[in-house]
Amino acid sequence: PNPTEQQAAPPANASPTPSQNAAVASATVTNQASPQIAEPPASTRPRRNYWTNFRGPNRDGRYNDATVKTNFGAEGLPLIWRQPIGGGYASFVVADGAAFTIEQRRAQEVVAAYHVETGRELWTHSWTGEFRESMGGDGPRATPTWDAGRIYALGAAGELRCLDAKTGKLIWSKNILSDNGATNLQWGMAASPLIVGDNVIVQPGGGSGKSVVAYNKTTGAPLWKAMNDQASYTSPMLVTLAGKRQLLVVTARRIAGLSPEDGSVLWEHPWSNSASINISQPIIVNANQFFISAGYGKGASLVEISGAGKTFAARAVWENNSIKNKFNSSVLHEGHIYGLDEGILTCVDVTTGERKWKGGRYGYGQVLLAGGTLIITTEEGEIVFVKAAPAQHEEVSRFSALQGRTWNNPAIADGRLLVRNATQMACYKLTD
Repeated sequence: PNPTEQQAAPPANASPTPSQNAAVASATVTNQASPQIAEPPASTRPRRNYWTNFRGPNRDGRYNDATVKTNFGAEGLPLIWRQPIGGGYASFVVADGAAFTIEQRRAQEVVAAYHVETGRELWTHSWTGEFRESMGGDGPRATPTWDAGRIYALGAAGELRCLDAKTGKLIWSKNILSDNGATNLQWGMAASPLIVGDNVIVQPGGGSGKSVVAYNKTTGAPLWKAMNDQASYTSPMLVTLAGKRQLLVVTARRIAGLSPEDGSVLWEHPWSNSASINISQPIIVNANQFFISAGYGKGASLVEISGAGKTFAARAVWENNSIKNKFNSSVLHEGHIYGLDEGILTCVDVTTGERKWKGGRYGYGQVLLAGGTLIITTEEGEIVFVKAAPAQHEEVSRFSALQGRTWNNPAIADGRLLVRNATQMACYKLTD
């Protein structure tokens, strides 16, 4: 059947009381030597007013603008607007002056578009679906993806929707869990869809070769399926390593490079912890290496890919416990990794794995990099600016931005800093 669009309930923050049991999910569709450290080449950098993916255009947490405001008083960055929002832990993507996210409004998962400069709601698209988890909280997790005028949104129980970004009109839908015989994760589907050419890549974690799946982005027709692993909470990435364009995917127990054309496995590398939970995004370091981290006692590693043609191999250059990203990701700046180690900001030399410093407590917040400055959203809803420098931990400024627990990643586009949590969203002026 062809689902039809529903009008969403208002973001009244009246989410159902979390179950005290394990996760309860439903998504009933009702009508609806060390090489040189890499910096993104200027020719491939998207326009600064676009933030099309989770953690930015390259999924690396970087905003390439050197003119962000850093010297402001206790009142903080200039506030453009602040308003209520529905529950969940997704971030925003931004394109054409609109910010898109997914949220929980009563018994519906709602994809919503907002005008960046005013906060005005432009459209909503919804379906019946609730995800409840007593420890992790309620609502959808995966940040939508924008591509060529379309939004690809994934609900916590696997409902994948392709929508017109201007109107919210439904183009096609799939449930990636039922479609691939997969079981949902304890904390729900969290990996953002990835667009590669004509494909949309998702990670349902199904067995029988249905762990990573590609659909046609225009029609939703299945294209290929690969691997047998349980899914992780990490979003797939399109990268080039050892001269080979590939999908970098993280499952519950390993990292792998896949061919974007057919999903064939180019290489794999073990990466698991005591809980079989991987959340952090890999960070591309140079043409052959990437950084990866995990919590639950795991630590971090620099992994190197070598080979050519159809024969590739992966090896750990170093692996230690210098930093443990639990459910956040790090950023790379001038040869150093900056990220939260169980809530404490940490700087690590990416070449050697040596910890340079550790300081400041930010809880389970999130980190972006803009103009050589770390922008941290703390678990308590503060925004903190820290110098990205290996010499020492140095806070530049901080202010209170949101009320309540804040686990969501911030987003930056066209000089605007967009933040949200499960009850509030706000837009701040980041550049002059």
